[in-house]
Amino acid sequence: MTIHTYPDIAREEQLETPDYPPEIDDACAAIKDACDGWGTDEDKLIKILGSKTPYERYLINRRWGELRSKTLRKRIGEEFRDNDLGKLIQFLAQPLEEAECEMIRLACRGAGTNESLLYPIICGRSNEDMQVLKKTYFEKYEKDIAIALDGELSGDFEKLIFYSLQAAEEEFNEEYHTEEKADEDADAFYEAGQGSWGTDEGKMFKILVNSPPEYLEMVDAKYSEKYGYTLWKAMEKELTGYAEKAAVFIFGMKIRPAETVAKLIKSTCAGIGTDELELSCAVVRYQRLLPEVMQAHEELFDGKTLEERIESETRGKYERLLLEIVRVRENFDPSDFASMIQ
Repeated sequence: MTIHTYPDIAREEQLETPDYPPEIDDACAAIKDACDGWGTDEDKLIKILGSKTPYERYLINRRWGELRSKTLRKRIGEEFRDNDLGKLIQFLAQPLEEAECEMIRLACRGAGTNESLLYPIICGRSNEDMQVLKKTYFEKYEKDIAIALDGELSGDFEKLIFYSLQAAEEEFNEEYHTEEKADEDADAFYEAGQGSWGTDEGKMFKILVNSPPEYLEMVDAKYSEKYGYTLWKAMEKELTGYAEKAAVFIFGMKIRPAETVAKLIKSTCAGIGTDELELSCAVVRYQRLLPEVMQAHEELFDGKTLEERIESETRGKYERLLLEIVRVRENFDPSDFASMIQ
């Protein structure tokens, strides 16, 4: 299945009160001290929240709610302006699924939709994580996410987003996902695109979104063997605009997730100036995957590290907070990566 990005605790249906390790209470006390008195100790908050894993921040957020009347997100929001640093640290001051709901709202705020911010949040994720996101969005804003996005999107891009919202990726089954079926779906993908005068995007999107990674690789191999192109290249030829970008992203998150995220982060720094909001969202959302992303980044971009990219594209306390987040890899157990796809 497609990798999970949420910590395991976010997908637990029955949440029991955990036994908080002492460092969680220590962190809550340190955050309170940093926010109280004359002026906010921003440096202290950067160190506390930036140096934690998503799971640790989940526990801090939950413990804070048991100890205080205001949520941690609201308390931190009172201490920071709505600038790059402020947005980033507010994302860290809440569970990842709640932060993603805020990101979606930001993508839809104002005149026009920020499609490049929206599609990596909706597309290329596991069924379980999508169900958590949809449930959290409804609880947070009392509105179905599909209804919230209706009217914000159009055309093939809208169609692909709504396919993704269905969380319909199949579980891989060797008896069902056979070589014969892969051959049939490769033909269907071709007939929906290169093999017809018009493109049947719906058929292409259904194969792309519903196929588990193991099977999509089989279809890709059959397609390449028969038609001389990878599915990736076929989508680039047949689709345009954000529909193309989102489709290629889904394919990448299923087949080569670390490389796909590395390219996503690089894209936030492309052109004139860095899109700090998109960079913040990518780093926060994929923190669990960052050890592999950092390795892929060096391999893809001539040995340039992710830390070097951040240092060259950002400044000040915002830069320091991003670097704190990516350096949490030292606490990462490589075996955790396997759990993301189980």
